[in-house]
Amino acid sequence: MLNYVLVGALGLFALITVFLVMRLLLLKKDLKQIREELIKTREDDYNRSIRVSLTDGDMEMLASEINRNLDHQKDLKLEAQRSRKQLQQSISDIAHDLRTPLTVVKGNLQMLEKEALSEEGRERLRISERKAETLKGMVDEFFELSVLESDSKPVELSKLDLMEFLPEFIVENETLIRQHGLTPNISLPEQSLSVLANREMLVRVFSNLMGNIFKYAKEEFELQAAEEGENCLIRVGNRLENPEAIDPEHIFDRTYRADKARTDGSAGLGLYIARLLMTKQRGSITATIEDGKLFFDIRLNRWRPMA
Repeated sequence: MLNYVLVGALGLFALITVFLVMRLLLLKKDLKQIREELIKTREDDYNRSIRVSLTDGDMEMLASEINRNLDHQKDLKLEAQRSRKQLQQSISDIAHDLRTPLTVVKGNLQMLEKEALSEEGRERLRISERKAETLKGMVDEFFELSVLESDSKPVELSKLDLMEFLPEFIVENETLIRQHGLTPNISLPEQSLSVLANREMLVRVFSNLMGNIFKYAKEEFELQAAEEGENCLIRVGNRLENPEAIDPEHIFDRTYRADKARTDGSAGLGLYIARLLMTKQRGSITATIEDGKLFFDIRLNRWRPMA
């Protein structure tokens, strides 16, 4: 009799064990389904809810809570996108509205140059013209930034020979370079270096870098180009009077200024815009300080002929 009871107890224990194992396997299957659905949802940018067939009430409640949180995240993201677009539009509108009165002010100041003014009056006129040009530069940067950040269309890239582009850019800016008392120290390879780029955007990138050089360079600046694996590397550098004042890690941040007191016709957006333009061309720009010199390293994909 005792043996029958023992056998029965063992049989019941075996059934309970099998049931618990099956239950555990089903719960693991449910968790795996939830995990896979969460991955799909994340890849779909939170534009879907997790869809699973669950075998446990607690799991169903968990899935429902996850879906509610996903809906909340989607709402927050949409609200952030709307706020960002509104801010960009506001910046664009303000910059546009400021351009017209600025044009009138500059025009009137130019007319005053023809008038008979005292030496003090002419000095005040020169100060007013500089301040008007400063404000125009700031407005132009804000306007350009709003346009760039709101434009999500793919950028058209084409073959660009750096050995033609770089010397041509220097020649076109020779007058400004001489006015700032600078000598370009150029080191370019003899062979052709072709990249995938947008010419207009690259001109703007180098114009912004030259603006930075005009502010901080002493006597000369460097321009180099070379192959670097699948990329082409362009290096622009200049010696700094106070290297400790520059933070390479944050130099591309919005409105970064090494000298907070400067009022040079810029909103401090030039390097931020340069990085944005490089990203749109599938390239990159980084900054380093080496032996008292600030270097900007521009990398672009090398152009390859179609097979």
